[in-house]
Amino acid sequence: MRETGSFKRGTMFALRALCIALPLAGAHAGAPPRLALQGVFPDRAILLIDGVTRVLAVGAASPEGVTLVEANLERAKVQVGTELIELTLDSARYGISQPPRALASLKLAPENNGHYFVDGTINGASVRFLVDTGATVVAINRDTARRLGLLYRTDGHAGQIETASGLVDAWYVTFESVTARTLSLKRVEGVVVEGEYPSTALLGQSFLNAFTLKREGPVLELLAR
Repeated sequence: MRETGSFKRGTMFALRALCIALPLAGAHAGAPPRLALQGVFPDRAILLIDGVTRVLAVGAASPEGVTLVEANLERAKVQVGTELIELTLDSARYGISQPPRALASLKLAPENNGHYFVDGTINGASVRFLVDTGATVVAINRDTARRLGLLYRTDGHAGQIETASGLVDAWYVTFESVTARTLSLKRVEGVVVEGEYPSTALLGQSFLNAFTLKREGPVLELLAR
């Protein structure tokens, strides 16, 4: 779908962002390396090991000798040498304090197809977003707009956009708020497309332009400016 160009579809995997700094004993001789759990999801985890981002599947080992034993949406378990360490969302049980962040940020790992998605809200109502850097605005379909209770025909202005099926009617609106996990914006430009496309809301540039997008390996980070 496009306004002046094509919407490039993308898919985000939502993560629970963690920042748990933990010294590992026995991974190397001398000073122990530092491990940070930055994201965890079924069967994979994002680890920061001595400043290097590693995305490990269960059973895989990093070059630093850290093996991911278990991962789900609540915890990750790693093995370093003979030591087995379990990390959960409750970092206090390890005597670890979460360091403050100067700027809000969100780190995402891709699905198996390489795309990213994230859970968020529009006007406070839950929405599943796909990241779409080719979309000029946040876009939703008619059914999503009705579920959110948007009076888009009254509050928006009519237009047309082109999809794979041809020109379709659309309504240009302003969302009072849009969030993607920890990131939030007020008064975000959007479009409601008559019909079923896009089947999942597109997180376009009217939201993304407020953040710096960075990639380190497979990890995508949205960082507040």
